[in-house]
Amino acid sequence: MITGMDRLAAAARGEILDRIPVFCNLVDQGARELGMPLETYFSRGEYVAEAQLRMLGKYGHDNVWSLFYVGREAELLGCRKIKYANDGPPNVEDFVIKSYADIERLEVPDDISTHPAFAETAHCLEILKREVGGKAPICAYLTASMSLPAILMSMEKWIELLMLGPTEMRDLLLEKCSAFFQKEIEAYRKAGADVLVYADPYGSTDIVPMSMFRELSLPWMKRDLAAGGLDGVVYYVGGARVNGVLDQVIEEVGFGTYYPGPMDDIGESMRLVADRALCGAVINDIRLIDWTPEEVRAEVKRLVQRGLKISKKLFFGTILMPFGIPDANIRAMIDAACEFGRPDRLEA
Repeated sequence: MITGMDRLAAAARGEILDRIPVFCNLVDQGARELGMPLETYFSRGEYVAEAQLRMLGKYGHDNVWSLFYVGREAELLGCRKIKYANDGPPNVEDFVIKSYADIERLEVPDDISTHPAFAETAHCLEILKREVGGKAPICAYLTASMSLPAILMSMEKWIELLMLGPTEMRDLLLEKCSAFFQKEIEAYRKAGADVLVYADPYGSTDIVPMSMFRELSLPWMKRDLAAGGLDGVVYYVGGARVNGVLDQVIEEVGFGTYYPGPMDDIGESMRLVADRALCGAVINDIRLIDWTPEEVRAEVKRLVQRGLKISKKLFFGTILMPFGIPDANIRAMIDAACEFGRPDRLEA
């Protein structure tokens, strides 16, 4: 039996087995799968793991997630208050950094794998590794040092510090965030994650100007990843466009997998990657809320076929997967990606 891990390994070699890998970011949907409120659902690692396994069997995609919500990283650095919604991801309610003095006081845990706030994530990973380890890629989400401050002090205050300084406070915060990232990726690897999504919206010129990308984003990217290496790491810019920086990142960092934004042209992404790495055909999944299943199918076909005309080093992927997407559209999307990603469906 061909597994999701087999498909991923083949795609990285430029081969297709039965079909391309299909990655789906079903996160909040797990609460609905288990019939419980989001706050209850995210309280236990066993709930998240059970829902991931159920959805894997239900929809037939290839991956599972250890992600609870992005604010969990802030909890590892001292956040005490998370705001829950009924129909969407939880968010940080009380920021860890309220003044520059808080940057100086910020302490990076010595060992994240033993941190109380990591316990349920570790339990989730333990279950996933036991049940599907080596068969389905187990994904983890890690926020890059350039992007982490936004959930520690708010986007507005981080942009102000980043653009206007004082530079000594900016650099001190980035140093601490990079040290945290290095410890966090080590903890996830130790706990069994295979695919490590390096989330860095500040690694796109949609967010920062090219001069800042070169002077800050690239150097901090290299620093984040210097200690642990690039094995299993995916370059992801949070739905922003990546084509404008792809060539630089490939040449200077060398990730093995790239996750473009839905506004990137997949044909251009594949040409830029040029068989140097694995690349994603990524759908604008916000549109899945309102599209019909037929419209979903047509868009998936367009993306997959356009990417495969250039290279077989392709996987299908999603971004946000909003809670409100109808089940019929989730099924239509995954079924279409599996169908049009088969070797016998490739169009001349």
